[in-house]
Amino acid sequence: MMPRIPTCRTATVSFCRRDTVAPPCTRPTLKSATLILLRKLGSPLQGHPDKRMLPILEASTGSLGQGLSIGIGTALAAKLDKRDYHTFVMVGDGEVQEGQNWEAAMFAGFHKLANLTCIVDNNRQQLDGFVKDILDPAPLAEKFRAFGWFAVEVDGHDFEQVIPALEEARTGKAGKPTAIVAHTIKGKGVSFMENNPEWHGIAPKPEQVQAAVQELEAAVV
Repeated sequence: MMPRIPTCRTATVSFCRRDTVAPPCTRPTLKSATLILLRKLGSPLQGHPDKRMLPILEASTGSLGQGLSIGIGTALAAKLDKRDYHTFVMVGDGEVQEGQNWEAAMFAGFHKLANLTCIVDNNRQQLDGFVKDILDPAPLAEKFRAFGWFAVEVDGHDFEQVIPALEEARTGKAGKPTAIVAHTIKGKGVSFMENNPEWHGIAPKPEQVQAAVQELEAAVV
């Protein structure tokens, strides 16, 4: 999901390189009625966002590992232009198996892009199963530090850990890019989805949606 680069002096740019997520319906150029066309033949809302179909996008995505490189481009542009926006990129732990991420990490660390933050959704799962059984990228924080990043680990479900980490990253006081390794549980809060790789790319049936919503609502204090 690629927002336009802001024209104001101080802003935040966010990139989410999750290829199964369609662009948000909050944009004025994307009508809510279009959402029902998700993944339909000829729909602008393909499974992989395509800027040929949606001009509001900055780039087409789908191939794993490209988001961090795109984010580095915006962060480097801000540094060269002496502008004060910060770029946040979210990647998955399965996605960082791709070598392009580590070329990007090396570049960002070398150029000390303190206006760049990479959030790793470390849910330990990917399309084919558990990451540890396919190609385990751990230890992630240590790898980012080796490339010259400031790295922290948080519970990705605990806002009291997540928000301070994001705020600290936004200051850029570390003088280097920040990696936030957010440990999460995929499908958390829904008993039949939690920590189950089978739900990576399938849609629940109506009765399963109802059951999931009931569980989540019951857990709200």
